[in-house]
Amino acid sequence: MIKIFNTLSKKKEVLKPIHGDHVGIYVCGMTVYDYCHMGHARVLVMFDIISRHLRRNFKSVNYVRNITDIDDKIIKRAVENNEDISTLTERFIVAMHEDEVALGNLEPDIEPRATDSIDQMLYMIKSLIDKGIAYQGHNGDIYYSVRNFDNYGKLSGKNLDELEAGARVDVESDKKDPLDFVLWKMAKPNEPKWSSPWGDGRPGWHIECSAMSTHHLGNNFDIHGGGSDLTFPHHENEIAQSEGANECSFVNTWMHLGFVNLDNEKMSKSLNNFFTIRTVLENYDGETLRYFIMSSHYRSPLNFSDESLENAKTALTRLYTSIRGINASDAAMDQVSMRFDFESRFNAALDDDFNTPIALSILFEVAKLVNTERKKDEDQAGALAQLLIKLGGYLGILKSIPEEYLQQGSRISDEEIEEKIKQREEARIKKDFNLSDQIRDELAQIGIVLEDSSTGTSWRKA
Repeated sequence: MIKIFNTLSKKKEVLKPIHGDHVGIYVCGMTVYDYCHMGHARVLVMFDIISRHLRRNFKSVNYVRNITDIDDKIIKRAVENNEDISTLTERFIVAMHEDEVALGNLEPDIEPRATDSIDQMLYMIKSLIDKGIAYQGHNGDIYYSVRNFDNYGKLSGKNLDELEAGARVDVESDKKDPLDFVLWKMAKPNEPKWSSPWGDGRPGWHIECSAMSTHHLGNNFDIHGGGSDLTFPHHENEIAQSEGANECSFVNTWMHLGFVNLDNEKMSKSLNNFFTIRTVLENYDGETLRYFIMSSHYRSPLNFSDESLENAKTALTRLYTSIRGINASDAAMDQVSMRFDFESRFNAALDDDFNTPIALSILFEVAKLVNTERKKDEDQAGALAQLLIKLGGYLGILKSIPEEYLQQGSRISDEEIEEKIKQREEARIKKDFNLSDQIRDELAQIGIVLEDSSTGTSWRKA
């Protein structure tokens, strides 16, 4: 029984799919005019983990995450770069997919692009006009009439009168109300345009997601997700458009991720305090970044710092070290899992609003027991190691060969390290402990940690 905190009701609710054992989930994806930043990384990783867990609990999951490839920011960036818009967007779509691979994500089931969904947008806009909820301004643009939708503000808790009080004084004369928002923009010189019943133009941002989500998941679907910054106005406007056009409930459960912060301030491009995924991956591997993201609950703020990333790296190293050199057999894995109740507790943590910090803490309980049992019972240690790998896999981690993960990024070749280890062993046989210690210290200075055991000496990157 999966419980999710619903932004709409402000409480945890049991997920009851509309269509029996089939779940539909839509996530607002990237506007592709630049490289993905850490806020995007959190969306990519957390909804990947969420969709993985849903797939283990329901017969089918249809995970839709859109691409916004036409937008004011895209047009502006293309002009600045003196670059064709389609060339710009395709370049950053490829980059986004490369980032996803580095983070260990599975692909969404459907990834619609806004420019391929114009017909669905036009159909919805026409429906809104026919119902008297949208109108054409003097400039030709089509606007949504906010006051003609009774429940505007139900997701964000915004009050129309308060919103109007905070609206600009110099109201655009083409709008009937300062709160109204654009659905279709008339074409401007040298901008992309599509034909419509109201004249050539292009869609507003909000209508894109309403059209794409309902086209692929139906007028009423189970889960809609995104960052907290989208709650208002984007998601509020999606509700107004979709429910106004289709005259039914739009989404049953709304999920919003907490902000990624830098020095306790929201990380954003407007503040110029953001880091791209690619920048972070210059110093940390994708699995470390993935672990860092899931180390905080998805609704909580995620505080970005080198210290936090180093802590994530150290934690992953501990997990990989516990399973290195063990014959990870699944022969007795089920018995071990039942005996210690690890898997049921792990699943219970994810069932409770996808509590990844608790799930990770259970991985460390298993790792601790692996380290204990490896000295006493090789079969039991192997079964526990296999269980650890299995549970980590549900989160998209512990997929690498331990030795390869622990040794990645060393600044000298594997052959050179092995030769140093051989020289150190020869020194120890000759009882030349000064030389033995010197070799260990030299390797430690370049980030190579030697670990002695009854079976010999192994190494890993610090």
